[in-house]
Amino acid sequence: MKRTVSTSEAPDAIGAYSQATATNDLLFTAGQIALTPDGEFLGDESVAVQTRQCLENVKAILESEGLSLQHVVKTTIYLDDIDDFDGMNEAYAEYFADNPPARSALEVGSLPKGAAVEIETVATTD
Repeated sequence: MKRTVSTSEAPDAIGAYSQATATNDLLFTAGQIALTPDGEFLGDESVAVQTRQCLENVKAILESEGLSLQHVVKTTIYLDDIDDFDGMNEAYAEYFADNPPARSALEVGSLPKGAAVEIETVATTD
């Protein structure tokens, strides 16, 4: 059975989607951009700062379900400029230093609010 997940520790969903959806033994987070929980957009910050905020949002969503970043089995990272890969990767490594999940990273035409990076995850609830 599908169940929606929501926490005030991450930014509210802006539109017809949930912060995350849980089903069976998996939790899928919506793509997170550099929005703080109170809705401040960090779009003028570096890709590293934006990446950290994205992952802080993911972390808060997971923690609301009693999970941690160690439960993440897959991430997908969307960059508005693939030349930002190194800056994103350095910040990303701070969160997934040990036993990192599978990951895809790709350049896209544009992201919501003009963000430099958007990150979505799949986590196991086991």
